[in-house]
Amino acid sequence: MSSIDDNDFGDREALAYHRMGKAGKIDIVASKPMATQRDLSLAYSPGVAAPVRAIAADPDSAYDYTIKGNLVAVISNGTAILGLGNLGALASKPVMEGKAVLFKRFADIDSIDLEVNTEDVDKFIACVELLEPSFGGINLEDIKAPECFIIETTLKERMNIPVFHDDQHGTAIVAAAGMINALHLTGRKPEDVKLVVNGAGAAAIACTELIKLYGVKHVIMCDTSGVIYKGREKGMNQWKSAHAADTPARSLEEAMVGADVFMGLSQKGAVSPEMVASMAANPIIFAMANPDPEITPEEVHAVRSDAIVATGRSDYPNQVNNVLCFPYLFRGALDVRATAINEEMKLAAANAIASLARMPVPDEVAAAYGGKARNFGPEYIIPAPFDPRLIEHIPTAVAKAAMASGAARKPFFDEEAYRQELRGRLNPTTSILQGAIESAQSRPRRAVFAEAEQDVVLRAAMNWKNSGYGTPVLVGREGPVREGLARLGVTDIDSFEIHNSSISPLVPRMVEFLYERLQRRGMLHRDVQRMVNHERNVFGALLVAMGEADLMLTGVTRNFATTYRQVRQVIDPVPGTRPFGIHMLVGKQQTIFVADTTVTERPSAESLATIAIETAAVARRLGQEPRVAFLSYSNFGNPRGEFVDNVRGAVQLLDSRQVGFEYEGEMSADVALNPSMRAQYPFNRLSGPANVLIMPGLHSANIAAKLIKEVANLRVVGPMLVNMSKPVQIVPMNSNAADIVTLGVLASTGVVC
Repeated sequence: MSSIDDNDFGDREALAYHRMGKAGKIDIVASKPMATQRDLSLAYSPGVAAPVRAIAADPDSAYDYTIKGNLVAVISNGTAILGLGNLGALASKPVMEGKAVLFKRFADIDSIDLEVNTEDVDKFIACVELLEPSFGGINLEDIKAPECFIIETTLKERMNIPVFHDDQHGTAIVAAAGMINALHLTGRKPEDVKLVVNGAGAAAIACTELIKLYGVKHVIMCDTSGVIYKGREKGMNQWKSAHAADTPARSLEEAMVGADVFMGLSQKGAVSPEMVASMAANPIIFAMANPDPEITPEEVHAVRSDAIVATGRSDYPNQVNNVLCFPYLFRGALDVRATAINEEMKLAAANAIASLARMPVPDEVAAAYGGKARNFGPEYIIPAPFDPRLIEHIPTAVAKAAMASGAARKPFFDEEAYRQELRGRLNPTTSILQGAIESAQSRPRRAVFAEAEQDVVLRAAMNWKNSGYGTPVLVGREGPVREGLARLGVTDIDSFEIHNSSISPLVPRMVEFLYERLQRRGMLHRDVQRMVNHERNVFGALLVAMGEADLMLTGVTRNFATTYRQVRQVIDPVPGTRPFGIHMLVGKQQTIFVADTTVTERPSAESLATIAIETAAVARRLGQEPRVAFLSYSNFGNPRGEFVDNVRGAVQLLDSRQVGFEYEGEMSADVALNPSMRAQYPFNRLSGPANVLIMPGLHSANIAAKLIKEVANLRVVGPMLVNMSKPVQIVPMNSNAADIVTLGVLASTGVVC
């Protein structure tokens, strides 16, 4: 039985997440067809004998015939699990599964977790060493110091595949990247810098070693006993001794005087404002203790306006996040079949991360962060973790370093082809969505949840609040809402803002506002009063229209059409536009946008052209270069039909407007999506499969979107309501809490507007 407090919603939500559906976070699926007897005979007996013989004759061919070349083992004994300590191998499994998921999500690397139930260093080493035939690389995780040093060093000596302890080197690489850029901004040379490191564990020592490799010579390291100086005996070991400094300083406070750079991998509050004040001009401070830094950016800037600050937290600028490193480092190493991850490859990764931060940020990445400029400077020395360019930039640099240093067994010779292959491994929309989530956390908004007596809506509101997206504004009767929150485990119910439309003090002002809008549309004053008191969608929309909230989420209790009519009584479209709906279908490597799926039953040619232009703009904000197909049952006039004139007219309108994206039509869905079918029409203007599908009418659009949602292995987002003058999203009636929050995040950050 779990020891988690049942009243802790965050823990309960995390437990429910790990338990839902199939337990855990990873799954194994076949990568080859398994539908027929012939498939099975090729996959196993007798067909499997052929690759067995080939590998026996040439061991390197295992990379060609098996998953080995794209498979990384995440291995731990659970002696240093996150910040929780030594809880054992089994308890580390959720973390290791999570790491395996990150490998797949960020670099398309297959990964499996292995928990080794021993604290005996020799046994652990022997176990991992014997696994070499199975894997292309080994990622060690959550192993306490100093045993982790011995384990990694020994395995690197004995194994002929990359072995990497991410707790050490992942942090070191990202921190080094940030420091490279901070030195660049402050005009310092590494050999002239005085660096103070607080902490002498695995990550601190790895950071120090890599930064010295970069060229920093003057380093003072401190631990809980003070400065690690030459001749000190207390609490020393061979790894600390390697960094003992020749200095009269004996405390962190003394070491910080005149320091150019501070790197902390220790504990909350280890650095005082007075220490920061004593540092050199333009100090560089990496306070990386988690979850709370050695000193917060606010505390630093209170005494030093000239400081550059980085932490390990996502709610501050310049997050030192290992996910910027380890997936891409392994991607590059695996792709050239590296025998190890050496110092040259680590430094190449650090330089690649640093150089990416100095590049202009693409519009789609900026859009995911609410349009906020994220240009190189004191608050942007480390790239965002969800920048889709990472998959191309870092592995290429690592692979080239592996080749130059002699670690690569399969060097590549066409760099542009390799970059293209990397770009094709991941769907950039996924990164953009994650970027929007991060942006929402940095710009909290007041979100109206108009159906707050429903448990699914309350769960979404709690998620909104707990995730840092802003303040949930709950519309409903106070009694049922409070009972629902209590039932879901909320203990701070009074911190939730609840509005009852029957008794709210805002009602009189709302009635006058709405009556002024509707009095010439057949509405009496008493009609408006009744609407405000009894229609929660009207009340919720008024909260947004009158500036009491920033956005609105609704839809789980009434169909789209009914809800949309109620919202439109309060909120107008953007002037000169017509609202419409987009379903976004997100797959592993492709995103497809389908429009209009919600509003216009029989769109005119003009409407179809406008929908295409505006859907293409949404696609671009979500990281996709639009290729628009106007769909029909006919292909370029065959067969002839009476309902295709609007589709043809829309294409002609785009011809006259010279829009900046590819488009074609009329065409059937298979011609739009299937390359072999598209080849039958060599004159068509699409350079690849369409990713924006403009439907001829609401019937086909809505049916197609919902059919795909039910039968396809795709993530479906939407419908996303576009062109409303205020951010309003109407979710499907069967939405779960995550669906509601995702649409809220997209509306909050302006990705969908």
